[in-house]
Amino acid sequence: MTTAVISKPLTPRRVMMRRALRHKGFLMAGTVLALIVLAAIFAPLLAPDDPYEQDLLARLQVPVYLGGSWDHPLGTDSLGRDVLSRLIYGARISILIGLIAACVSAVIGTTLGVLAGYFGGRVDKVVQFLINVRLAMPVVLVGLAVVSLRGGSLWVVTSVLGLLLWDRFAVVLRSATMQVRSMEYVAAAEVLGAPLHRVLFKDILPNVMNHLIVIATLEMAHAIILEAALSFLGLGVRPPTPSWGLMISEGKEMLLFDSWLIATPGLAIFVLVLCINMFGDAIRDITAPEGRN
Repeated sequence: MTTAVISKPLTPRRVMMRRALRHKGFLMAGTVLALIVLAAIFAPLLAPDDPYEQDLLARLQVPVYLGGSWDHPLGTDSLGRDVLSRLIYGARISILIGLIAACVSAVIGTTLGVLAGYFGGRVDKVVQFLINVRLAMPVVLVGLAVVSLRGGSLWVVTSVLGLLLWDRFAVVLRSATMQVRSMEYVAAAEVLGAPLHRVLFKDILPNVMNHLIVIATLEMAHAIILEAALSFLGLGVRPPTPSWGLMISEGKEMLLFDSWLIATPGLAIFVLVLCINMFGDAIRDITAPEGRN
């Protein structure tokens, strides 16, 4: 006589953990992002030199892979500053701006999108009007105008980007909230007399969190690219603060002679943005009900 072994069903959290461990994109992008974040946090310990220290006698030394010295593995810039040290410290600027801008945009866009999707009617019309007004304003041109008037600094750039990148949150979460709004558990909570804040924060917001996380990763990558563009144009983070976009701007005059001055920070931006986008796509696949792979 044989007895059948009845296995307990996996909880949703364990199902997502199993999907995450099997998702190659999640593991690869997450590992690279973790290394970049750790390098940014422990920059004073990892950077071989002071990113602000100038040594004109050691200017424009080539990287090791072009025959340079291990004293400066990635070479030095036109002022003799160590490129590797500035690259490590520059990761702090890019991650900080991308993270804060994405958080500010998420708060604004999520609030408007959820309110529009839940209440509909006049509230939805007002939110749609605000979205249309925002979409009519080019982010780069508005950013250039504001930064040129207020002056470029870390917090000015972060605030401008945070206040200009909320439209995608509002559009996506409005649509997602309208779908969740028609579910039976939301109607049951309303019939039972649940207060509005409980319906929004306990029944609706957790069920649109998947969309929120994915859009947040996309907008974080978008903010990093825009910061690099503003810094390249001289209207972003002010020198001598190490910024990847500023490093590209400082090296553009040597493009024909020492192209690695641009290639190094450009590759860093490419890897960071690519990994953030891959990480967002992986989260979408892991948290999707059908469990795409």
